[in-house]
Amino acid sequence: MQKYGLIGFPLGHSFSKNYFNQKFEAEKIDAQYLNFEIPTIKDFKQILKTNPELNGLNVTIPYKEQIISYLDELDDDAKKIGAVNVIKFTKGLFGKTKLKGYNSDIIGFKQSIEPLLNETHHKALILGTGGASKAVSQGLKQLGIGVTLVSRKPKEYCITYEEITPKIMEQYTVIVNTTPLGMFPNINACPNIPYELLTSQHLLYDLLYNPDETLFMKKGKDQGAVVKNGLEMLLLQAFAAWEIWQK
Repeated sequence: MQKYGLIGFPLGHSFSKNYFNQKFEAEKIDAQYLNFEIPTIKDFKQILKTNPELNGLNVTIPYKEQIISYLDELDDDAKKIGAVNVIKFTKGLFGKTKLKGYNSDIIGFKQSIEPLLNETHHKALILGTGGASKAVSQGLKQLGIGVTLVSRKPKEYCITYEEITPKIMEQYTVIVNTTPLGMFPNINACPNIPYELLTSQHLLYDLLYNPDETLFMKKGKDQGAVVKNGLEMLLLQAFAAWEIWQK
């Protein structure tokens, strides 16, 4: 039996376990998918030790960056992004297991947002500076869109929410939320941007998918903006993870 799983902390919110186990059952694949909820990345070695039959892992918050030092190799996208959410296990020389890191977030994000982009979309604001924002940033650059990251506190190569001017809102017509603001159960929260300056030219993309329509999306919709949540991206990155494990 093939064995896959997810590492992160906490994992109560994760959709991966149900998704993959339903897939295995429906497609009669002899495999199982487990959650490995670890309070520290140091516990990763114990997972490897006690599960020698693992074929692949997904990685979620807060370990997408911390996991890199435990891997043997990274693919090009993961290297550029500096974050990993898929690990492929292969047997190397003398039966030693080799771990290679990939980033399927960038694949899911690009495939999901690309159909919504048009000739007015040249620049994007990315709200948040975590591992997901790096995948989004790299994905948008590959699609020919300039990016600026927005942080709550002053950081190098970022602007703060207070520095978002009317001119910036006019020029940056794609806005992507990579923060957890607005995620269930805190559905009355949203990133602090000047929503009144949004227009029908704007595209608001939220990586969150619970609730279906976040407050960030609702405020955008009220101003005539095109909005989309992260559910399709989630499914597409899961498809991509499975393809990585099988190739």
